[in-house]
Amino acid sequence: MEEKKLTYKDAGVDTKEGERAVELMKSHVKSTFNENVLTGLGSFGSLFSLDLKGIEEPVLVSGTDGVGTKLKIAFLMDRHDTVGIDCVAMCVNDILCQGAKPLFFLDYIATGSVRAEKIADIVKGIAEGCRQSGCALVGGETAEMPDFYGEGEYDMAGFAVGVADRKRIITGERIGEGDVLIGLPSSGVHSNGYSLVRKVFFEKMGMKVSDYVEELGTTLGEALLKPTRIYAGECGALMENADVKGIVHITGGGFYENIPRILPEGTAVSIDTGSWEEPEIFRCIAEMGGIERREMFSTYNMGIGMIAAVAEKDAEKAVEAVKKTGEEAFIIGRTVKDAGEKVLLDI
Repeated sequence: MEEKKLTYKDAGVDTKEGERAVELMKSHVKSTFNENVLTGLGSFGSLFSLDLKGIEEPVLVSGTDGVGTKLKIAFLMDRHDTVGIDCVAMCVNDILCQGAKPLFFLDYIATGSVRAEKIADIVKGIAEGCRQSGCALVGGETAEMPDFYGEGEYDMAGFAVGVADRKRIITGERIGEGDVLIGLPSSGVHSNGYSLVRKVFFEKMGMKVSDYVEELGTTLGEALLKPTRIYAGECGALMENADVKGIVHITGGGFYENIPRILPEGTAVSIDTGSWEEPEIFRCIAEMGGIERREMFSTYNMGIGMIAAVAEKDAEKAVEAVKKTGEEAFIIGRTVKDAGEKVLLDI
C-alpha cells in the first residue's frame, strides 16, 4: 500500500484557514486606513507616508508591548474582541508620554491552531484601539505554531510608531518643585497585575468569571476584561493648552516604579490619594486578597492611568482642556523636593 504523503496541514498548520482569517479581518483593518497608508493587505512591507506639516524637526517615537496574562480571562470567557484594544493601548499610551502623535501600528498574534473567526475578532479589537488612537493598522503577522500553545490559547504583541517635533518632546527634565500633577482616570485594572488578580479571585476565593459581583455591578469576567483606556485625545488636549513637562503611564510597577522614571534628580512627588475615586475592583482585590495598600499602589493604577506634570499656572486650564474632550481629569498632587523617597502617598 502506498504511504500517505504528508502535508503542512498534517503537521498542524492550516494555511487555508489562515487565508480565511485574513479575508475576515480585512474590513476591520481597512477601517483604520487614512490617506497616508500606501499599501493594502498582502504587501511584504507596509508603506506609510509621513505628513510633517507644522513639524520642524521630526522625531519618530516607538513602543512595543503585549497584553500579558489578561489573555487568560479572554480564554476563560471565550471572548476575544477587546484584548486587541489592550494591546494597542499598552503601546500607544507609552509613546504618548513623549508627546508623540500616533501614526501607525503593527500586531503579532501567535497561536497553536488558527481559527479564522477568533483571529478576526482579535484584529477587530486591534482596529478599534487604532481608531481610538487616531493611527492606522498597517500590517501584522499571524503565526500558527502547533504544539507550542495549549488548545484555544494565543499570545499577542504590538508595535506603535508616532512622531513628535524635537522641540516639543516631553522628557520630564524640566520638572521642578511646585509643578502640579494632573491625573487621568483609568477604566479599571487595565493590563497589569493579572497574575495577582487570578491568584486572588480564582485560586484563593475559588471564583469563576461568570460569578456576578454585587459591588462591581457586573460579572467578575466582564469587570476584569474591561479594555485599557487610550489617552490620545486627552494628551493632545493637554499639550495644546498647557506647558506639559512630563507624562507618566501608570503601567506595570504602579505608582512607585513609573513616576520616578520622569523625575529629575532632586525632585519627588506628593500625591493626595483622596483626590479621585478608586474603582471598586481595586477594593475587591485588596480585601479578598489581604493585600496592603502600598502593595496595591506598587502593582496597580488604582484608578489613575496617566499623570501629567504641568506648570502651576496651567493646572486649571489643563483640567478644563481635558474635560472639553468629554473625559475627566483631577489635580492629584504636586512635585516637591526629594527628601529620600521619590513617591509620597498618603496611604
